Amino acid sequence: MSTASTPAIELENVHSWYGESHILHGVNLQVMPGEVVSLLGRNGAGRTTTLRSIMGLVGKRTGSIRINGGETVRMAPHQIARLGIGYCPEERGIMASLTCEENLMLPPKVAEGGMSLEEIYDMFPNLKTRRTSPGGRLSGGEQQMLAVARILRTGAKILLLDEISEGLAPVIVQTLSRMIQALRRRGYTILMVEQNFRFAAPLADRFYIMERGLILRELSAAELQDNMHTLHESLGV
Repeated sequence: MSTASTPAIELENVHSWYGESHILHGVNLQVMPGEVVSLLGRNGAGRTTTLRSIMGLVGKRTGSIRINGGETVRMAPHQIARLGIGYCPEERGIMASLTCEENLMLPPKVAEGGMSLEEIYDMFPNLKTRRTSPGGRLSGGEQQMLAVARILRTGAKILLLDEISEGLAPVIVQTLSRMIQALRRRGYTILMVEQNFRFAAPLADRFYIMERGLILRELSAAELQDNMHTLHESLGV
């Protein structure tokens, strides 16, 4: 039974492989309900593999991965999604021939309480304007908004976001920042992978620094300023 003191996401000694490639080497982390947590690290550190491991999208995974207290390490990806967890991959996965709104309506509901189209369009006015446009004709920023909005409609309350600010114009990045703040107020739990430290820093409650498939360090938002030297060394920011 999930309680407020039960982590929404908890990984314990997680190892993951793609074929013969051993990527994660004993990852331990947790995200409490309603928290925004950022995984920081250089490319190749294992951050995306951590998200994919939570969703069961790697070749092999061992250890313990608990969602709201329930063990999921032997579950199939579709079973994990039905626990109310949504994954927004870096490649977005927009269907080019479907309209914006058809893309939005495509994923099935995984839980009660998903956002209505009206709520989504209030949060992302650009999507309302472009609702009849083919997905392939949306800008990169509009496609990113659509990729996140698609999950919000499903009812998922735990979100895994992979590099959602990458390569986007500052005005779009600001929109995504406001979105995360709004979702926090609604009680969503968010674990995000971000290369853009300046985007993640004001949003996250805690940070995990990854390197070579391991968590090197955990920092709270309050500890960031005193550890900028460590961050510079680990991330090159």
